[in-house]
Amino acid sequence: MTHRRAIALMVLATLLWSIAGVVTRHLDAARSFEVTFWRSAFNALALAVMLGWLRGVSLWTGLLRAPPAVWLSGICWGVMYTAFMVALTLTSVANVLVTMALGPVVTALFSRIFLGHRLPLRTWAAIFVAGAGIAWMFGLEAARGGSLLGSLVACAVPLAGAVNFTLLQRASQQGQAANDMPPAVMIGALLSALCTLPLAWPLQASGHDLTLLALLGVVQLAIPCLLVVRVSRVLPAPEIALLALLEVVFGVAWAWQWGGEQPDGGVLIGGAMVLGALVANELAALRGTGRVRPVAPIGR
Repeated sequence: MTHRRAIALMVLATLLWSIAGVVTRHLDAARSFEVTFWRSAFNALALAVMLGWLRGVSLWTGLLRAPPAVWLSGICWGVMYTAFMVALTLTSVANVLVTMALGPVVTALFSRIFLGHRLPLRTWAAIFVAGAGIAWMFGLEAARGGSLLGSLVACAVPLAGAVNFTLLQRASQQGQAANDMPPAVMIGALLSALCTLPLAWPLQASGHDLTLLALLGVVQLAIPCLLVVRVSRVLPAPEIALLALLEVVFGVAWAWQWGGEQPDGGVLIGGAMVLGALVANELAALRGTGRVRPVAPIGR
């Protein structure tokens, strides 16, 4: 795969990721945990078919003897899947996506604390500015008397992603094969579906809702995750992180255009601080200044 084609596929992945917010705004009856259940269930089914086609029977026999890191990673994926969709039902698309954009800086901080990676000064500056941007958003929301619950739930996504990356890096340092880890994505979807089913009962989704949620599980999640796994063999981590930020831009634009959600000034200012800090940090990494840090696995 050429570098240009890898970039095109990564942009396609961000486009597919970004439809989650606007699609959920067009659901008829499904709400909160039921939305999460159906999306995770369709995602698990799609991944089972895709990974089963690629690996055959070894997919299932491998799960039986999978090391603890695979199951712990699966729990992290499950938290990310669940928190993302629940947050979308509680607050605006812009709030969720900007909060999730903290993933790379939280991962950098965790890699320093738990893995001993040295961080350049520019990354510490990015952590500070991005944190200030999120604090600005949350502060304005609280001052208006709005609910912070949705934004706080969204914080679980970058936190779980950072834990997930730390687990993956530790497993790699201990010599565990990278091919052992992709089934963790399917495990996460299964755990998310199983945990949210009791909370989603009785199920009320209409046929229209099920069509949209199947679209989210397969097209918005399963396919782009496989695309990112493929392009990660070609693109460096900072470039993937930089391109992944397009999801925030696309997602807010779709929700504004077709979901009737116009972001307010606080979100725009806070989002600009977060995205500006991340872009500056990743561009510096691409120029080779300082240590090129890894990036968190993306889970929506």
